[in-house]
Amino acid sequence: MAVFILRHARGEDLSGAEAAFAAQGLVSRAVLASASDGGCVPGDLSGVDGLVVIGGAPEDDPSGPSGPSGPSGPSGPDAGARGAEVALLRAALAAEVPVLGVREGAELLAVAAGGSAAPGPEEGPGWDEVGVTPAAACDPLFAGAAGRQRVPRSPLASLRLPDGAVVLASCDRDPVRAFRVGGSAWGVRFRADAWQEHVLGRFAALVAERAERTATRTFFTRRADAWEERFAYQTPAYEAAVARMRLGPGRRAVDLGCGTGRAMPALRALVGPTGSVVGIDVTHAMLVAAARHGRTRHGGLLTADCTRLPLPSGSVHGIFSAGLLDHLPAPRAALREWARVSAPGGELLLFHPSGRAERAARHGLLPSPDDLLAEPNLRPALHASGWRLTEYEDGEHSFIAHATLRSTRATR
Repeated sequence: MAVFILRHARGEDLSGAEAAFAAQGLVSRAVLASASDGGCVPGDLSGVDGLVVIGGAPEDDPSGPSGPSGPSGPSGPDAGARGAEVALLRAALAAEVPVLGVREGAELLAVAAGGSAAPGPEEGPGWDEVGVTPAAACDPLFAGAAGRQRVPRSPLASLRLPDGAVVLASCDRDPVRAFRVGGSAWGVRFRADAWQEHVLGRFAALVAERAERTATRTFFTRRADAWEERFAYQTPAYEAAVARMRLGPGRRAVDLGCGTGRAMPALRALVGPTGSVVGIDVTHAMLVAAARHGRTRHGGLLTADCTRLPLPSGSVHGIFSAGLLDHLPAPRAALREWARVSAPGGELLLFHPSGRAERAARHGLLPSPDDLLAEPNLRPALHASGWRLTEYEDGEHSFIAHATLRSTRATR
């Protein structure tokens, strides 16, 4: 697991950030943004579990002259001059890679998220009293932070935050000293040692906890636009697999890890106009592609982690899942969660448009006996989770495992 620390000044002290990430088992990699100093902004987020953007000169001497807040000058970040950084931040926001922007990095984050930064008034040296807002009390990073901090005064751009952003800290001189965009990006426009340690520690823990989902989202976000066209030839196989389910009219069906929703039309055909279909995926970009291809005509789309489903217990009659289970970090926990949301007698159909041997051969391998989808492994895993395997076919060109929920469920 790795975190990129993108900095604008060679003099930035990164020891606190590096220590916080190391404590969570994360490897930090500092990258200098300024090309004139031999730096280079990374072109993509491959292998990146978290991104920190630190900008501006250090604020160690509040009695000294107020200089530019970073390479773009006192007017704050300029999206043109900072194009590569803004593009990287936009990619991180799209893939929900955890982001922490500090000082000028926070201003760049606001621009990347759809806000703006304009030149702020010139200010002399001094101190600001920064306090957290009520919203900070339930924020993943700021909850528990001290109420007020005295911080060195520095030049500030005038920020317009994007719609939906949450202000977490403010002062008399500027109403936006810290903010959150969505559920994975934070901007902090000051340095205070007490808060810095608290916020960095929580950010590092959040990066580590979300690393598996971050890797999935990063991988599929880049591929979402072309996914439907690339795999359209598999649609008949999806339709044939769904037809194996015994769902009747009025039932509720869920496509877990739905991607662009290729199974949703077939599921809708089974449950009819009085039933309901929901496509669930952890990658928002995939659901955007699904909507673009008309899947909302067949059901709803929901961004969620398949191991923590926002669905009531016993509310689902059929779960279809293609190519998902064996890629999860905790597949047995996922099976228990799927059993929780399923009604008595509910169905689970695990599908892949190629067999285990075919998939292994693509990598020059034989099917592994440790593969969860091998029948001797899958049957007991299903049974322990409350399911009973009723059909198992591992053919040359497809894989199907069909299970029903037992009347007596396994407990968590």
